[in-house]
Amino acid sequence: MSVFDVEIDALTGGSADLAGYRGRAVLVVNVASRCGLTPQYAGLEDLQRRYEERGFTVLGVPCNQFMGQEPGTSEEISTFCSTTYGVTFPMTEKVDVNGEGRHALYGELVSAVDAEGHTGDIRWNFEKFLIAPDGTVAARFSPKTEPGSGEVAKAIEAVLPG
Repeated sequence: MSVFDVEIDALTGGSADLAGYRGRAVLVVNVASRCGLTPQYAGLEDLQRRYEERGFTVLGVPCNQFMGQEPGTSEEISTFCSTTYGVTFPMTEKVDVNGEGRHALYGELVSAVDAEGHTGDIRWNFEKFLIAPDGTVAARFSPKTEPGSGEVAKAIEAVLPG
């Protein structure tokens, strides 16, 4: 099983159809609208625009498990992201990323190790997982790693299809 086999709904309803991302590189990020790291939305959108035509997408996954920093409804989240940061990348429904109610998507991701040796539970909003076109986790980045960092760009470029 890979992340592409997991079922999850889109923020706007209906299936997010992760299977449709097979063959693409995907950066999965648990996001929140009221976090000190929320300005990372701008960097994530920059990545989306820079690499989209080369087989890449950002996938935002709203989560309210960290100090209640994503309390909004699906409509409120969508409006905030598009009007404040011009977000065009797809977003899933709001889910739990840790604990007993952890969504199956994060069940597939949390065993990956980041550059600092961290594995297991998500530490905070904006933890990032780079999924290779074959569905394997190619890299994990801490919440504080900026989307526009050279480290992230290098990892994305290494797994872009074709």
